[in-house]
Amino acid sequence: MSGGFGGIEDVLDGIEHARRVELMPIKVNAVVQRGVNDHTVLDLVARFRGTGIIVRFIEYMDVGNRNHWQPELVVPSKELLARIGERWPLSPLQRNYRGEVAARYGFDDGQGEIGFISSVTQPFCGDCSRARLSSDGVLYTCLFATHGTSLRDALRSGASDEELTELIRRTWLVRSDRYSELRANLRRSSGEQRKIEMYYIGG
Repeated sequence: MSGGFGGIEDVLDGIEHARRVELMPIKVNAVVQRGVNDHTVLDLVARFRGTGIIVRFIEYMDVGNRNHWQPELVVPSKELLARIGERWPLSPLQRNYRGEVAARYGFDDGQGEIGFISSVTQPFCGDCSRARLSSDGVLYTCLFATHGTSLRDALRSGASDEELTELIRRTWLVRSDRYSELRANLRRSSGEQRKIEMYYIGG
């Protein structure tokens, strides 16, 4: 839950502080792996149900190069939805905006909502509207990118705001990212590609 930084109590304390100062909505993301933490899914839902805090379940993805991803460890969102729905009936909710990556479901008894991000089993590349800027000034148009466009170099070369805007616009318009849709074929044809690590670019 905390990525090895501090204990669970530290994380829960941070969530409670955020709630008290009304830093809403608060979303708790959980990556689920078969045989690792999938047995705790109902406990996690029970912990936050009715609190106003949204739990979002993320399918285990091969982001970066360090998590030793194996497809058999992916727990499909449909499986989690069925498991949770058996305990607490759920109904689908409308997306908040086009390109929202989480499929939202509300508890039928009004005790909040949960979400599912299904990049592996239900890719959403065609509707993606997200770009990411790394800590060293590189623009990436995909979470699974193998290369990016350096804005830092342009800035250090004296690029104006207009030139930076045009660089970003060109980069976005020519992007062809479809990794999640093509994952299986890409892994078969080219093996493991070296991708950018998530801690450089965020989620």
